[in-house]
Amino acid sequence: MNHDSLIQSILDNRVNPAVFGRVAVLFGGQNAEREVSLKSGAAVLAALQRMGVNAFGMDVGANFLGEWVAEQAKAKIDRAFIILHGRGGEDGSMQGLLECAGIPYTGSGVLASSLAMDKLRSKQLWLALGLPTPRYAALSSVLDCQAAAEELGFPLMVKPVHEGSSIGMAKVETLEALNAAFVEARKYDAQVLVEQWISGTEFTVSMLGGEILPPIRLGTPHLFYDYHAKYLADDTQYQIPCGLDEVQEAELRALSARACESLGVTGWGRVDLMQDQAGHFYLLEVNTAPGMTDHSLVPMAAKAVGHDFDQLVLLILAHSLKRD
Repeated sequence: MNHDSLIQSILDNRVNPAVFGRVAVLFGGQNAEREVSLKSGAAVLAALQRMGVNAFGMDVGANFLGEWVAEQAKAKIDRAFIILHGRGGEDGSMQGLLECAGIPYTGSGVLASSLAMDKLRSKQLWLALGLPTPRYAALSSVLDCQAAAEELGFPLMVKPVHEGSSIGMAKVETLEALNAAFVEARKYDAQVLVEQWISGTEFTVSMLGGEILPPIRLGTPHLFYDYHAKYLADDTQYQIPCGLDEVQEAELRALSARACESLGVTGWGRVDLMQDQAGHFYLLEVNTAPGMTDHSLVPMAAKAVGHDFDQLVLLILAHSLKRD
């Protein structure tokens, strides 16, 4: 069965789950996003099993290679569903390992995963292509903080370069707060990014199989869409349709598509953006293995075009057959 026929069979709810073979769902990991990945992995695994796919879960830990070899000895592993968030799973390293092993996998390849995980490299690439992203400075020591503050002004957003789920991020309005936020961010990453604060509305736009899904407008009483707002809070607001007029929504979708294309993102992903009070959009980052929890955004966007969670999981998995 070719890829287009497989996609259509999934949409028609008549897919033969045997076409996927034995599927390893990789989740957990050993980074700061472990707890979110465990929830995402459990949801994905349950969906695959409900759909009749021969799937099993693997919590990626220190002995991952040994466990992988043991599983291969039991029965051939035909493909992997990567639902690891952050470093070790979303940064190209797991993708590279699976490439070497000849195992097809979901999502983006090595280079795209690595670029998207690196907020600094992403911004440099977007600026080179003329795509809008907030002004920034890279911080390597506390001594850099004052120069960054003088160049960019306050308020600022401080981010570890290689973290997701808003871990280690902070909004700051004074040099003292910037120094403290830099020290805190360095606990998560040797590289720290400070970014011009954009006052306005946050949007997220999901991509599935090259299709841009309906944008979601985010609202939260927090200072920004932080870890608590993403995964724990019940007062976060998700607006679909997003409330933009037809022209602005088309601009948002096109910018999101260009952001994914520029990094080489394939299969699925999610773009986070801001719109300032003048109506201009700014790219923040791209996630190549977004969350799949009960608070997650890709399932919300997919539902808006008629894909339930189980169907969404199969559509993501179907992309792995392109790598066979």
